[in-house]
Amino acid sequence: MARYTPSEIEPRWQEAWAADGTFTAKREEGRPKYYVLEMFPYPSGRIHMGHVRNYTMGDVIARYKMSCGFSVLHPMGWDAFGMPAENAAMERGGHPKDWTYGNIRDMREQMKPMGLSIDWSREFATCDPEYYGQQQAMFLDFLEAGLVYRKNATVNWDPVDMTVLANEQVIEGKGWRSGATVERRELTQWFFKISDFAEELLDALDGLDDWPEKVKLMQRNWIGKSRGLQMAFSLIDPPEGFDRVEVYTTRPDTLMGASFLGISPDHPLAKTLEKDNPEIAAFCADCRKMGTSEEELEKAEKKGFDTGLRVRHPFDTAWELPVYIANFILMDYGTGAIFGCPAHDQRDLDFARKYDLPVTDTFVALENGEPVENDAFVPPKTEKVRWLKAFAWDEIATGEEAVDAAIAFCEENGVGQGVTKFRLRDWGLSRQRYWGCPIPVVHCDSCGVVPEKKENLPIALPYDEGGKPIDFSIPGNPLDRHPTWRDCTCPKCGAPAKRETDTMDTFVDSSWYFARFTAPHLTTPTDLGEAEYWMNVDQYIGGIEHAILHLLYSRFFARAMHITGHLPEKAKEPFNALFTQGMVTHEIYLRLGAWGPPVEGSGAVADEAVRRNLYLFPEDVVTLTDDTGQRRAVSRYLMQRAGRDPENPDDVRAQLSEDDSENEGVEIIPSAKMSKSKKNVVDPVNIINAFGADTARWFMLSDSPPERDVEWTAAGAEAAYKHLGRVWRIAHGISEELNEGGIASYESEDSGKCEGAANKGEDDLTLRRALHKTIHDVTMGVESFGFNTSVAKLYAFTNVLAKSSASLAARRDAAMVMAQLMAPMTPHLSEEVWDMLGGEGLIANAPWPKADPALLVEDTVTLPIQINGKRRSEIRVPKDMAKEEIEKLALADEAVVKALQGGSPKKLIVVPGRIVNVVV
Repeated sequence: MARYTPSEIEPRWQEAWAADGTFTAKREEGRPKYYVLEMFPYPSGRIHMGHVRNYTMGDVIARYKMSCGFSVLHPMGWDAFGMPAENAAMERGGHPKDWTYGNIRDMREQMKPMGLSIDWSREFATCDPEYYGQQQAMFLDFLEAGLVYRKNATVNWDPVDMTVLANEQVIEGKGWRSGATVERRELTQWFFKISDFAEELLDALDGLDDWPEKVKLMQRNWIGKSRGLQMAFSLIDPPEGFDRVEVYTTRPDTLMGASFLGISPDHPLAKTLEKDNPEIAAFCADCRKMGTSEEELEKAEKKGFDTGLRVRHPFDTAWELPVYIANFILMDYGTGAIFGCPAHDQRDLDFARKYDLPVTDTFVALENGEPVENDAFVPPKTEKVRWLKAFAWDEIATGEEAVDAAIAFCEENGVGQGVTKFRLRDWGLSRQRYWGCPIPVVHCDSCGVVPEKKENLPIALPYDEGGKPIDFSIPGNPLDRHPTWRDCTCPKCGAPAKRETDTMDTFVDSSWYFARFTAPHLTTPTDLGEAEYWMNVDQYIGGIEHAILHLLYSRFFARAMHITGHLPEKAKEPFNALFTQGMVTHEIYLRLGAWGPPVEGSGAVADEAVRRNLYLFPEDVVTLTDDTGQRRAVSRYLMQRAGRDPENPDDVRAQLSEDDSENEGVEIIPSAKMSKSKKNVVDPVNIINAFGADTARWFMLSDSPPERDVEWTAAGAEAAYKHLGRVWRIAHGISEELNEGGIASYESEDSGKCEGAANKGEDDLTLRRALHKTIHDVTMGVESFGFNTSVAKLYAFTNVLAKSSASLAARRDAAMVMAQLMAPMTPHLSEEVWDMLGGEGLIANAPWPKADPALLVEDTVTLPIQINGKRRSEIRVPKDMAKEEIEKLALADEAVVKALQGGSPKKLIVVPGRIVNVVV
């Protein structure tokens, strides 16, 4: 009997799509367009099941929109700059460029068997000089428009790798790669003026109706609009040049609880004091070894240094507060100075207790109208509390009311000014590394910082150094020591100059790639005509981990591109709809106490066998459920070494028994995000080779709602494969009937023998009703990202079709429509079924089926029959059947007759359209 063979079917249809140019995006002014985009991958070397899930979702939408008559743009590229490539060069030798392009080649070859509807003619990598040369051109345009500037900034500095580290790369005060103690240094850095757009970026979130609320909330919190008070504390006996300390606070209502004034180690006052005081200098130097992230500052021990200075409280000149330099205050936030209110801030309370400072309540909690004291009590601003030290508001008021009243009071008395500030800071884009987009400016002794001329772009990265490979084992940025690249002439005066050796943050590369896809091969960043046609991205798909910075930076970049003439105004918000998919998880297999050679550096003799725990790949493990119902696992390698068959359950049980005695069993750890270090990864190539790409796609879409995590299981993949084989067999059986030239019966593994007939009237209508209901439900599922719901409806209709006694013509039509509905999800199998049943052309080009509204109207209803409260049967009746007629049918039902045993029911209750209750 013929079988479903994905290994033959899938390559054939991929070749057909390529020959037809099916997925080449075409600008057709008379057609509506649809731009679907998944967040592009970093070329790390291998794709994983997370990629499969992400791209399959986008592919479903792209194929569906194509069949609905849209001109679809569905491109692919590579987010290719960044530290991993440089780290690989440091650790393994070689060049970041070779490592990156080799990985791109490998990952592209892994992705193509998935059958994605990607226009590969638009592919690019952000490390292509053609791409980053246009990025450099936009940098110059931004610079001219005043959107870029240069200033001194405090950064995390790794003294061993000699580079700036992002906050996420500082782990417990150490460089994530070198392990060196990180220092806070002040360096001259380049910045984008994203803070100028804070209000606009915040307000525009309200118009993004098709974004997840949680993402918009994360963006709002990051932008961080707050209403507060800007005020000053007067210094007593200040050093020269200082008479007061400016403070910005969002809680001016707690000023009466002030206990101390704290300043950042990088505050101008602290820097002045450390010049003449070695103890202060040492303390500040110690503070600067910490990272700059809020999370790290919160976790770190709170330390302070009493400067000996005092300030006057603005409401009472006799009230003096000590001035501390504190390690938890950043210069980049507010004014770099705070007043501490220990009663209502846990951080301030920890600090006050350490340095024996007073703790004064300004308000207390209320329970049943009575005050209750709490340490560091910080209620939501909407909660009413009792105020003990208030300026000019009611004794019982909310924090919001109190803040407004405090600002008004301070303004009326000339103490300060109410201001609105944002948490959002300007985007520092300078990175001291090689593998990134060079910043296109030069430094001239005569002219200062000079933009490069556009005709000299791209400023390409050097591949080697004087004909020799660049040595990436030397710490620091290779561009700093590359004289033939670094040394140049000034574009303005022609004198000797030096290039900027900092490269751009990789977030820059990913902040405009969506626009480049509209015209990827131009010698300008974009073509306004193409951008006007293709923008905006109609559906953007990616992980929640990019919900803040990538999206925020992209939104800023789109605005900056509009200002500089590279995007139309409508593209200022580049992503119309956003979907964040869940992760793909898998259980972890840990082999306990495995014998093996010692790990390098363990101190054991090289040939000495030692015990250690090893993570195993899923393909290296056999699992079974034992007699107690517990799932167990064993290593295939150990079984083969013992001469046992991993496919034989008895051999597996025998091995498990021995493993227990040898302490070499495999522990099954609950599912977690797929991780190379834990080896709980599943290679899509292996799955495609074993089951086909359509199986992987079908399982990823069917198992759970796409916004939730999905657990990959071998059993799930096998079930998906079995179902697709069933669909193929049903279609093949109908095809054989057609080839016989008439109506014939055929044997189906699923439905037994189905006898055909020329015209089966009622059976045809029943099948058509089920088909059109499925068309409606699947369409609604795809439109709403309810792919798992669509798959469930297709499962159900497969059962209907398999059991149908409708005519051959009706079954053929139904199978072809079912193939169309499955085509976005299982495109190869659908093409095969379409072709098998005589469909014209490619199913990828066929129009999406439409449900007939008349066939969606139910003329009959199914009424369950409950006997003594338990469902025992059902009857199908006309929708408008009289209650008395339903009673007659119910009493004639076989289950009811049996239950009555010749008697009459005690009660017979008919709820029209819903249920029949029989009490016997």
